[in-house]
Amino acid sequence: MSNTKKVLVVTGGSRGIGAATALLAAEQGYDIAIAFRRREAEAEAVAETIRRQGGRCIAVRGDVSQERDVLRLFAAVDEDLGTVTALVNNAGILETQQRVEKMSLERLQRVFATNIIGPFLCAREAVQRMSTRHGGGGGAIVNVSSAAARLGSPGEYVDYAASKGAVDTFTVGLAQEVAAEGIRVNAVRPGFIQTEIHADGGEPNRIDRVKGGIPLRRGGQPEEVARAILWLLSEEASYSTGAFIDVAGGR
Repeated sequence: MSNTKKVLVVTGGSRGIGAATALLAAEQGYDIAIAFRRREAEAEAVAETIRRQGGRCIAVRGDVSQERDVLRLFAAVDEDLGTVTALVNNAGILETQQRVEKMSLERLQRVFATNIIGPFLCAREAVQRMSTRHGGGGGAIVNVSSAAARLGSPGEYVDYAASKGAVDTFTVGLAQEVAAEGIRVNAVRPGFIQTEIHADGGEPNRIDRVKGGIPLRRGGQPEEVARAILWLLSEEASYSTGAFIDVAGGR
């Protein structure tokens, strides 16, 4: 892949870890497609920053849990940037902190649709383009899981944690399935990162509450996760597949 044009799809690229990943990848020579669901202004701001610095970037609206939107995303990449060589499955949601006994079916369906069906659909489209079995030139996929997959998030969002546990299993299985076809599949497990997702859970200052229990005694920055993602995408990680990097301050 070293002589191949590098084309990266980042889902959930309008803010937080996704935006940081897109910006860092552009610095490293990737053409970028940012997928976003609602935050068009923020996604376009990230894309414009990349363009001002001489990179190529498109921003595509879509919901990764909807097959038609995923198909449209990858068709746009094919047309505007070329064949995808890297995918970061970053889009994810959590909902207001709540015990399992209170969770509605609709909530569970929303969380699992975005957090696990979405990565499956995006990986499916990426593999169809990357796999040597289909005439592709190989590639790399990084799934953004969570330390919650290990910790369970009791009393907060066990549904989110369970969806990320599924992402971990998906990572291992897909990695083995496509290893002989030129595709590496790995994951990062961020935890306690300074992003807006905590506000989505109803506690914007959650990290201030929990940082005393983090060995490094602070929250992480999106850029710290992005660096791990870009390493896993790079040739420096050429012998790593089905692997996990925890970026959670020691928790």
